[in-house]
Amino acid sequence: MSDIKKQITEALKDQQEIFGNFLYGKLEPSKKYTYTHSKETAEVIETGASWQVREKVAKDINDNLFLEDFQKSKSLDELYNLTHECQKCPLGKTRTKFVFGVGNPDADALLIGEAPGADEDRLGEPFVGRAGKLLNDILKAINLKREDVYIANILKCRPPNNRDPLPIEMETCFPYLQKQIELIKPKIILCLGRVAANALLNKKLSLGDLRKSVFEYNGIKVLSTYHPAALLRNPNWKRDCWEDVKKFKSLLDQLVVV
Repeated sequence: MSDIKKQITEALKDQQEIFGNFLYGKLEPSKKYTYTHSKETAEVIETGASWQVREKVAKDINDNLFLEDFQKSKSLDELYNLTHECQKCPLGKTRTKFVFGVGNPDADALLIGEAPGADEDRLGEPFVGRAGKLLNDILKAINLKREDVYIANILKCRPPNNRDPLPIEMETCFPYLQKQIELIKPKIILCLGRVAANALLNKKLSLGDLRKSVFEYNGIKVLSTYHPAALLRNPNWKRDCWEDVKKFKSLLDQLVVV
């Protein structure tokens, strides 16, 4: 077997292992998408498919706070140094570690979850527990590595008992994520779960509605799928997740080429 055939076979086996019987067909990185822009909306249409198109979301980096030192950061390292001792909300007093983010600072793809869990709080890195291992496997199934992307959360500190983030906590912490996005300049964002997607897009939609659409955040394409922790609780959602990440990878390949 040639090296190329061996690599393809191994990749397909990885995909089958993660998504089981929900794996249908192959990745289609060459699939073409048509973008139609107007003043208020941006459309992404896949021929023969039912993608709906969504409005743009634009947020000024300075719209939530007075201009602070961290907003003048020129790099992720500088941003971390100016934010990791944050005490702006009560979570600063209960956290073990500030979970800033990890990955390629020049990544074309940014993955966003909602908040750190117990393992993340202990180690200071997002997605390092069982859900993190599953996320790594999902990335591998679409021919990406953790080092290829950047991974962050809406909140940088763990809510007690892994409860949902409170609105005031997300409002307080969100400018840090805004600045991360500004510095990374990703071409596409994948939101992991309903909470993360609604927080980023300032919406109150179900995950089903979020998954049907491609949004824009400050000119960056945004897709949504299940949080890996949800897939651990309900493996029946893996089929839908597989379809989501195939779309994500295909659109990423198109945007990188452009």
